[in-house]
Amino acid sequence: MKSPSGTASMGTQRKDSFLYGKAPGVIQTEKKQTDGTKIQKNDILEDIQKLRFDIKNVLTEIHTMESNQENKNVVRAKRFLCGKKKFNMDPVKGMKYLLNNDLLDNTPEAVSEFLYKEEGLSKTAIGIFLGEREEFHLQILKAFVDLHEFSDLNLVQALRQFLWSFRLPGEAQKIDRMMEAFAQRYCTCNIGVFQSIDTCYILSFSIIMLNTSLHNPNVKDKPSLERFISMNRSINNGGDLPSDLLTKLFESIKSEPFKIPGDDGNDLTHTFFNPDREGWLLKEGGRVKTWKRRWFILTDSCLYYFQYTTDKEPKGIIPLENLSVKEVDDPHKQFCLELFNPHCKGQKIKACKTDPDGRVVVGQHQSYRICAASAEECTDWVEAIRACITKDPFYDLVSARKRKVINNGNPEPQQ
Repeated sequence: MKSPSGTASMGTQRKDSFLYGKAPGVIQTEKKQTDGTKIQKNDILEDIQKLRFDIKNVLTEIHTMESNQENKNVVRAKRFLCGKKKFNMDPVKGMKYLLNNDLLDNTPEAVSEFLYKEEGLSKTAIGIFLGEREEFHLQILKAFVDLHEFSDLNLVQALRQFLWSFRLPGEAQKIDRMMEAFAQRYCTCNIGVFQSIDTCYILSFSIIMLNTSLHNPNVKDKPSLERFISMNRSINNGGDLPSDLLTKLFESIKSEPFKIPGDDGNDLTHTFFNPDREGWLLKEGGRVKTWKRRWFILTDSCLYYFQYTTDKEPKGIIPLENLSVKEVDDPHKQFCLELFNPHCKGQKIKACKTDPDGRVVVGQHQSYRICAASAEECTDWVEAIRACITKDPFYDLVSARKRKVINNGNPEPQQ
């Protein structure tokens, strides 16, 4: 005897069979397939959900890794910027910082490429660093010069390119090493132009001196083409260079002077080219007697000082005309020198500076006290300043007459 539920089930199947024209067995099979599809669909949905969860986790990990890498890059970038600033303030210490923090590979090639291509470096600092005589520095200098391509350039064109990549330091030995490296590179790129590296070396210096003589406003006796040719006689292994070559070089310099890197077209272009001496010194303030580190440049009978080597405008200018300089003992600092007016004690020295508001004002010094890093450096600065001091030819005559008037109480009668 069949149960009511079984009867109902059979009735349903008969009904479905009647409606769809399918046998009960087929309907059962299709129902199983549908149920199986639903189960499979649920499994797929679970797999998709699991996959989404896994993807989310992976993306979170990637994001975390990227954030960590980004943070590392930010930290590295900050250190690199710090290293560049340190380099501009002190090239040797700044480079040591960059190398010790793995911001640069410790190879001449990597360092030279950094000096040649990196933006924001002080050209003065590059010149100072390249001029050092340690073996590693010499290797860097060679690699740096080799980055320049001088092929098919005349000597003036090559010098323009070379002197644009740094600023010549003030020390003669450093200049000698750098110009020697330049001459070797130029002769390698232009075989047969000169009979020897010495010829290229001598002519390069002659061109630099010509540039100064032609374009420095303080040089009144401008050299002629004939004098330039005469200056360079017998430098080509005892023979003369072709006059048309020397004429072309002369006219190139005459028509366009060398430019200092970062030149903005002002008169300082020629003023600070190849100075007599430059370097960091401490300067005592005028009204407020504090000592501040300044970058000093001695040239054209003036002492200029800057806050940073990268500054285009000096913070102060001290004309050396009629001043004297001597080494002095200072209770607060060692290795001091003093600039003073020997004839008018107590009067302010003719000088100017830039105040914090950017205004140019008259200096407040009756004398300038400057501190060097060593006794030898102090002596060198004193000698260099003495060599630059100039006097108005009428000044001594007027001073002598004033002294005579003061001593006698009455002016000397006119003849």
